[in-house]
Amino acid sequence: MASVTIPPVLTSPRDDAIQLYRAFKGFGCDTAAVVNILSHRDAMQRALIQQEYRAMYAADLNQRLSSELSGNVKKAVLLWMHDPPTRDATTVRQALSGDVIDLKAATEVICSRTPTQIQHFKQIYFAISGVYLENDIEYQASGDHKKLLLAYTSTPRYEGPEVDRSMVEKDAKALFKAGEKRLGTDEKTFIKIFCERSRAYLAAVSYAYHNMYGTSLKKAVKKETSGNFEHGLLTILKCAENPGAYFAKVLHKAMKGLGTNDTALIRVIVTRAEIDMQYIKAEYQKKYRKTLNDAVHSETSGHYRTFLLSLLGPSH
Repeated sequence: MASVTIPPVLTSPRDDAIQLYRAFKGFGCDTAAVVNILSHRDAMQRALIQQEYRAMYAADLNQRLSSELSGNVKKAVLLWMHDPPTRDATTVRQALSGDVIDLKAATEVICSRTPTQIQHFKQIYFAISGVYLENDIEYQASGDHKKLLLAYTSTPRYEGPEVDRSMVEKDAKALFKAGEKRLGTDEKTFIKIFCERSRAYLAAVSYAYHNMYGTSLKKAVKKETSGNFEHGLLTILKCAENPGAYFAKVLHKAMKGLGTNDTALIRVIVTRAEIDMQYIKAEYQKKYRKTLNDAVHSETSGHYRTFLLSLLGPSH
């Protein structure tokens, strides 16, 4: 469930474009007006505003936003202006080819998306960069982590709720044999099962594993693997079981301790606001006894804070 709140009576995209143009005009930018308009428009409405802006002012709205805004609010707003698949493609491309290579961020996005979402953003990835996603993975990742990402982005998986129960225990046994039962780890088996099985099926395997061996599959992954490979497997597993809880934890980590990891905070809030943010908010409150809105409020300030809180919607 999305958390973005759209006004019941909407102004037209043309009027929004005019209001934005006025906010940019003169000395300095009326950032509050920009934030107030854009944070309450869905992907389709934002696309129409961009079209109207170009038609009326013969200029690119995103370029104008980029030159008028600064800091974290600029990063958040520019990421928000894309539709979800373009946003994923942009985020992963940046993580795999930017000034700072961020394999953790690329892994989070890739391993938390459905096969349909992956296929969609792979096409856009090539369209915006002229490079295939697989080529960038090949170049930047290594070892079992690379094998996992390549398999996960290219293997078709069933997306429905039905599960073949007769196979579940067999796979749980295979994972036990590949990990905890032996000396060393048979990574191939982990990659095969985690990349070829549906989310519903993998959640059933995880449940069966716990019943059969008295320990969680999550613990087995942590014990048997490490680094980015472990991060990838855990992301796949946690998103099969409960994506809301997975992202709540990513957000908590981003705000924990001294300083805030704004890149992660922006990435998760902006990419999930139109998808399942209500579930993430519920999981966050359940686990950390604090609303996500309160946490974000205490870690951010100014227009950046207003923008993120607008995407999160009311805290009740």
